[in-house]
Amino acid sequence: MKHLRYATALVVTLALGVTGCGGDEGGSGSDGQPAGKEIAAGKATGQITVWAMGAESEKLNALAADFTKENPEAKVNVTSFPFDAAHDKIATAIAGRQTPDISMVGTTWMGEFAKTGAFDPAPTGLFDKSKFFAGAWNSAVVDGTAYGVPWYVETRLIYHRSDLAATAGQQKPTNWQGLTDFATAMKDKGGAKWGIYLQPGGTASWQTFMPFAWQAGADIMKDGKFTLDTPEMRKALEYYASFFKQGLAPTNLAPEAVGSGFIKGEVGAFVSGPWHMGILRGEGGPAFEGKWDVAQMPREQAGTSFIGGSDLAVFKDSRNRDTAWKFVQFLTTPAAQQKLYDLVGSLPALQETWQSGKLADDPFLQAFGEQLKDAKSAPAIATWEQVADVIDDGIERVVRGVTDPATAAKEMQSKASSIGTGS
Repeated sequence: MKHLRYATALVVTLALGVTGCGGDEGGSGSDGQPAGKEIAAGKATGQITVWAMGAESEKLNALAADFTKENPEAKVNVTSFPFDAAHDKIATAIAGRQTPDISMVGTTWMGEFAKTGAFDPAPTGLFDKSKFFAGAWNSAVVDGTAYGVPWYVETRLIYHRSDLAATAGQQKPTNWQGLTDFATAMKDKGGAKWGIYLQPGGTASWQTFMPFAWQAGADIMKDGKFTLDTPEMRKALEYYASFFKQGLAPTNLAPEAVGSGFIKGEVGAFVSGPWHMGILRGEGGPAFEGKWDVAQMPREQAGTSFIGGSDLAVFKDSRNRDTAWKFVQFLTTPAAQQKLYDLVGSLPALQETWQSGKLADDPFLQAFGEQLKDAKSAPAIATWEQVADVIDDGIERVVRGVTDPATAAKEMQSKASSIGTGS
């Protein structure tokens, strides 16, 4: 998929010239940026087609059935396909102007696809952004305009063997020094082969690294320009690499082996998202309950983590725009968000949903909910996939000792600036 995306980047670039930028149409939002025209009042009617992927696509028909109960003259057709085919399928559809009415869109793809002008800006007054986690809402905002709405979210926490931590005399780490001490003790006193697992580079390693950069006060961009070569970024690279230099984190452990290594007690801690709760409970079984816990990301200047997930976008070429947006509105109601969680375990983007039921009672889930209040997404730029590769490569070069943090930061800045933002 990584190589295929470069091919489709050309397709999307061509689409930019064909369709133009969608920011010039619609009404004006409160910040002076374009917003979509309002939708008609009343119940939804007619057919719409929705593209979806992953576990959510398998259960979307159940939510669509609830929608059509409330809107009997409407029909929702769901088309499902694998996540690894999604980026290219959407890109090709945009280039050929053969888009559905609605599609799930990965949060890191919003900038790329919105820049083609294919998305319809969110209608004025239809959604209250304050009701969503800020990081989630911002993932759908491109050049000040919301071109989608958050549907579900994920963030990263520190999974750790609480039993080994107790043996090592450790509490949950709360800051950078605490995390270093924690990983050291897990290895030296807790019996773990590795104190912590962190991605040593490679595809999407930026999602594990950037929380530490944000915690240090660094960022990827500021005022439309890349800021990858700053003292804060160099500090984060040095800190991240220190776990490998001290022998606390492995460089050759396959990502798919982390869960089993954690259950065996070989890995004392690792950074991951909510999906690992199910993996650990499934593979570890009842005997593993009570032996592990989660902790929020450590603080330096901040305690920020990464936020990902999926947004919902309506295409400008939709033949039934009003019903499309009404379905998106329905999917982001508290009841629908709760049902999505009940069906597949996807974490709601709507904050209200976290105030009742299992989401409010489960301490593991509450830790994720709390972290979501301080989580950031990738910048919504058309070239993000290429820039992400640059950061991934820089991380790996530092971790493996090929270069030092200062040189890596300088190279990352130079390469990202050469790629540009696609604006």
